[in-house]
This record gives sequence, structure tokens and C-alpha cells, in this order.
Amino acid sequence: MQRALVTGATGLVGSHIVERLLRDGIEVVALTRGDDAAKAAAALGAVPVRGDVLDAASFARAARGCDVVFHTAAAITPRGGWEAFRGLNVDGTRNAIAAASAAHARLLHLSSVAVYGTSSRYGDAHRVIDEDFPLEPLADRMFYARSKRESEQLVLAAQRAGGVWATAVRPCVIYGRRDRQFVPRVARLLSRGIAPVIGAGTARFSVVHAANVADGAVLAARTEAANGRAYNLANDFDVTVADFFRLGARGLGRGVRLAHIPEAPARALLRVATSALRVFGSDRLSALSDDSLGFLTRDNPFSSERARRELGWQPVVTPERGVPDAFAWWARHH
Repeated sequence: MQRALVTGATGLVGSHIVERLLRDGIEVVALTRGDDAAKAAAALGAVPVRGDVLDAASFARAARGCDVVFHTAAAITPRGGWEAFRGLNVDGTRNAIAAASAAHARLLHLSSVAVYGTSSRYGDAHRVIDEDFPLEPLADRMFYARSKRESEQLVLAAQRAGGVWATAVRPCVIYGRRDRQFVPRVARLLSRGIAPVIGAGTARFSVVHAANVADGAVLAARTEAANGRAYNLANDFDVTVADFFRLGARGLGRGVRLAHIPEAPARALLRVATSALRVFGSDRLSALSDDSLGFLTRDNPFSSERARRELGWQPVVTPERGVPDAFAWWARHH
């Protein structure tokens, strides 16, 4: 690998992939839409190229001469319902396939454990979800999961048809420097000096550090046997909910008191809140609330053994280092 194109290069995983590639002496091209993104990509060390994942021509031009396309750009919480998710996540991926194929480049697609659905994740405390786990039907309102599953299926179907060398990685909730989703929400909670923890707080959190995901993505793109395969990158190190909060507070430079809430009352309160949300037509929020409770009270159900075995994935950023660093970065930049 000599030259790589990264979409979403200023996002959480994309920026860490840029840093990882540059450390290996690889030239990195970043597909950017505006001046701010171009400046941010250049600050990371990438060469910004103006374009858009929804503009097939500019995407193809940016990929020309590249050995690998790392497609990480995605809509996570857009407004506009299904069409907002479908446009960037599905149509953008279709253009990524075409651009990589035209450039005779490998394609690494950043997918998500969301492809497995929600009920399969936390419904059984003893269930282990690996890449062979059957994919459950997805409700219409699960826009993000639907878009990630559809986009991943496009990539793997194109590979099976011989149109492109392609592989996909499936992270769970990602944290690290430049996180705009998870860390800011937790940081605002911890900044109050008290954080609610459901039950004992000893559940192993379903989180993974962005730098470790970047390592796995680069390894997948370099591994010939990864062609046509998908890999969970969903449990780098075990960290409990309570310890994650404590480490986050350390990064913020303040103490935090954990307020333990018994699980049974929390579930009863959730049922009341869910009924109220449904009265106001917020079924999607109801589903998210139920999934969030499982996220906070059930162990990480995912297995990343395939990535460790086939890719040689050996994560190096531990929670003791990565969590305080992520929260300290947020405190400096939010």
C-alpha cells in the first residue's frame, strides 16, 4: 500500500485511520467537501481533494492512483428520516464501490454491529455474537441499522460478483479523540459531578477505541484473506460501565459520584417513559431507550476473535489510557 483515499477523514474513525496510515509512511488523500474539512484534513497530514461521496465523478477522480479506499463517511444522526440515512450511507457506498473498482483499488468499508439488529444484542446475557450470527429482521424505523446493513451488503455483493476487492469491519460504540457523539454525551453527564449507574455498574461496556478500530481496518485492507469477509472490531479491552465513568471523570479533571439505581425500578421507569413516548408518536425514541438500557446493564455480547485470528488484530490503546485522553480532548475542544 503506497497511497490511500479516506472518506470521512476528519471524523472519528477516519481521522485515526489517517494518522495510522501516515505513521506507516503511506500517502493519504482525503475527500473533503468544504474549506473547513480541507483545513482539518491537512492539519492531520492528509492531502485534501475537493469532492463529495454523493458525486460519483469527484469520488472516482479522488480514488485515481490509490491502492486502497477507506470508506468511513456515514450519516449517524441526521434529520430527515430514512432518506437522509439512505442518501449518504447507501448511495455513498455505491459510489465508493464504483470508485474503488475504477481505480483497481481495494475497498475497506466501515460498517457497524448495528447490522445485527437490537433484540439480538442484549436479549440473552449468555449470547455471543460473532460474524456468523444470523441477522434478524430490522424494523422500518431502525434507519441507521438498515442503512448500514444495506450498504455492507452492497459491498460484499460487489466483491462476490468480482467487481472489487472488498472487506468490511463492524465496530460497536466508538470513543476517542474527535468523538462528536458518545464522549460528549457522557462528558456532559459527568460534568455535573454525579452519574447514574443502573445496577452495580459491573457490566462490560460495549465500546471500542477509535485507534484500535483504525488498526483493525488497516490490517483488514492489507490481508489478502480478508477479501469478501466482515470482521467485528467490537471488544478491544474489557471495561465496566462504572470504571468507564470514573476514567472519563479523571480525564475531565474532576471527581464524580456514581448513583446506583436498581435495575428493576429503572426498567419500570423505562416502561412508563416508553408508553408516554408512544402516546406522542415517538416509537423510534422508545426503541432507542430500551436498547440503551441493555447497553448499560448487559455485558458486551460481541466476539472479535475472527479479527484477532485472521488479521492478527492486537489492540494497544487500553481504557486506562484511551478513556481519560478522549475526555480530556473533549474538555479542551468542546
